[in-house]
Amino acid sequence: MPIVTDPRPQWLSGMRPRIWALGMLAAGLLYAAATLHLDERVFYSLQSAWHENRWEARSLWLPEYKVRVDAMPVATVSNNLSGLTFDEQRNHLWAVVNNPEQLVALDRDGNFLARYPLKGFSDVEGITYLGDNLLAVTEERSQSLVIFPVPDKPGALQREDYASVTLGLGDADNAGFEGVGYDRAGDRLFVVKEHSPRKLFEIQGIKASLNGQLNLNIIDREAWIEDKDMASDLASVHYDERTGHLVLLSDEAKMILELDGEGELVSFRSLWSGFAGLDKSVPQAEGMAFDDRGDLYLVSEPNLFYAFERE
Repeated sequence: MPIVTDPRPQWLSGMRPRIWALGMLAAGLLYAAATLHLDERVFYSLQSAWHENRWEARSLWLPEYKVRVDAMPVATVSNNLSGLTFDEQRNHLWAVVNNPEQLVALDRDGNFLARYPLKGFSDVEGITYLGDNLLAVTEERSQSLVIFPVPDKPGALQREDYASVTLGLGDADNAGFEGVGYDRAGDRLFVVKEHSPRKLFEIQGIKASLNGQLNLNIIDREAWIEDKDMASDLASVHYDERTGHLVLLSDEAKMILELDGEGELVSFRSLWSGFAGLDKSVPQAEGMAFDDRGDLYLVSEPNLFYAFERE
């Protein structure tokens, strides 16, 4: 019987496993690039660098923020730490905890100050300080905003005692209002819907309505986020009164984006390990706030606190 031999050179036969391995590696890299929107990150990094001289002095300019407090667990909070806002009248931060619903006071270093149970509240996710001793919180599934005075003594806060408005903007389920920010000068409340789909709404006249002027105007700011695909979800929103810019937080993309008054991207900051001096990536960013000095604060589930300063 004749012996059949492989006519291909031995080196070519040995290359097949390597070619398959390289092909799988290339496919993996392409998938990761598409999933993480690396092309957009590179594009916007170059765009930000190109416009740095134009924007740096009159924006938050997020690339210059470096971590000061990195992933510090908040004492007495074990899980479900969510929204965050800064109260300049008391010089501290307010956070909310979802399940059990609580209002928590923290100092600028993330140290626990006080706790107020939120009785009758449900699925609380976002919080913002409205000025005039008023806080507003969002209830995600019901798409409700509840407005109440800053507590001045220990004890529980009863939802039935306070004004609220429910906005049925599409099917909420567990993807309703996730974060909230407020423009005091313009009486504009910004709320974000996390995903399915992502949404950004501007609600005008929210504080005026508390004084009997029922003239709410709701604007869908879809145009501001439709081309920001690298922010695959929206976990929080902050309106910066010093610059007039809007800041968005994306948990899935692990990044913060700064938009100007027309919704154009000005700068962004990655929350991956190694960026901004972070030892590890922020695991599940939920809330974000800037104080009157421009310092940035983040909270992440389960109970982590971060503080950043601009260099």
